[in-house]
Amino acid sequence: MPPHARPYGNILETIGWTPLVRLNRVTQGIRTPVYGKAEFFNPGGSVKDRIGLAMIEAAEREGRLKPGGLIVEATSGNTGVGLALAAAVKGYRCIFTMPDKMSQEKARLLRALGAEVIITPTAVPPDHPENYIMKGRAIAAAHPNAIFADQHYNPVNPEVHYRTTGPELWEQTEGRLTHFVCSPGTGGTVSGAGRYLKERNPAIRVVAGDPAGSIYTEYARTHKKGEGRPYKVEGIGGDKLPTSLHWDVIDEWITVSDKDAMLMARRLAKEEALFTGGSTGVNVVAALEVARRLNDPQALVVTVLADTGERYLSKVYNDEWLRENQILEAERVAVAALLDARNSGAPPLISIAPTATVRQALNLMSTYNVSQLPVLDGGDGVGAVSEQMLMARGLEEPATLDRPVQDVMDAPFPVVDADLPVDRLTTLLSRETPAALVRRDGKITGIVTRYDLLHQLAGIR
Repeated sequence: MPPHARPYGNILETIGWTPLVRLNRVTQGIRTPVYGKAEFFNPGGSVKDRIGLAMIEAAEREGRLKPGGLIVEATSGNTGVGLALAAAVKGYRCIFTMPDKMSQEKARLLRALGAEVIITPTAVPPDHPENYIMKGRAIAAAHPNAIFADQHYNPVNPEVHYRTTGPELWEQTEGRLTHFVCSPGTGGTVSGAGRYLKERNPAIRVVAGDPAGSIYTEYARTHKKGEGRPYKVEGIGGDKLPTSLHWDVIDEWITVSDKDAMLMARRLAKEEALFTGGSTGVNVVAALEVARRLNDPQALVVTVLADTGERYLSKVYNDEWLRENQILEAERVAVAALLDARNSGAPPLISIAPTATVRQALNLMSTYNVSQLPVLDGGDGVGAVSEQMLMARGLEEPATLDRPVQDVMDAPFPVVDADLPVDRLTTLLSRETPAALVRRDGKITGIVTRYDLLHQLAGIR
């Protein structure tokens, strides 16, 4: 049956049965096929739509949530969206607590869906009152007819993936799936879907990607809870041990850096037209490692494309943010680019000979609207003169105007090579050193000023 062949009663009925899509370009040179479960096709744009609806329906069945009630959750954003969608359809209020490392897009989306969002600090211990989970629990406890959805410890979380995601993957791959790669945050997806798949075929291997800084990988190895450290990927990994994560389901852990994850997410957008977030980057990096290692066209690796990249426009898809966080290398701009960007119409190098008069130097500056000139002798810089200095000397002693500039010139400007990085130039130029001569192929061919440098830094052309 073609998809969406019949109308739906409401948007919640469209959750699930997301497409399974083969990765083609990022897998070049890898013989093992790799597929991604495109969970951003869910109406809320992420895999968390599945658990948002399921947790609300379970609370309704158990009598814990009554009409007009309040839903509270600690969320990295996507579970909140899933809950908010269901709450909007069913008529509930929502309050969400969210760590401050999460993208602005997520908070704005939750508010657009009618939820109240409370931002909490990321860098606090799990048991701190301002931790987003502790804060959410306190809010729910203070309100009547309220539930704390508690995705990290709610058994409905892995159970809904056991009932939906796992069976979908089994059917979509016709039972040929050999490896399931999924990075746990709450652990519900990898635990529920992984358990179902292993029940159908015990030979299936379940692999968990984990962001560097999460405590999960170390705990799986040692069974000791570590401290972890901050990382930038959102929604996966953690500094606590959720009961929604079933450790016995997972056969292997692969650690992925923030840089590898986010650059892979950008590659997926550019090379596969799959617009996803950083957690998907972790999934795909880990899946490609598994596939590369297998090197078997008869194997079949499946991973999860967890959410839409629209949630990360200010981070994963923001070059400036990536550079600030040492994830994207700073653009290397050479001094030559400053010369090329200049559009004044003047020659690249305006200079004067040491024997020329001060009057000639002032006329030259006026003609080309420059405030300083290098003094060149036989192609070498031997001095420099500035308009301010020459005018002051001329007013003090008019006879100076007819003296050679070599009698009044200052020290020469420094000389830099054309391929010198601009960031090196910023430390060289100052009020006392307003310009530098530029050397190409052994010859001085141009001059760059503090004014040129400022235009480059400010993005003015």
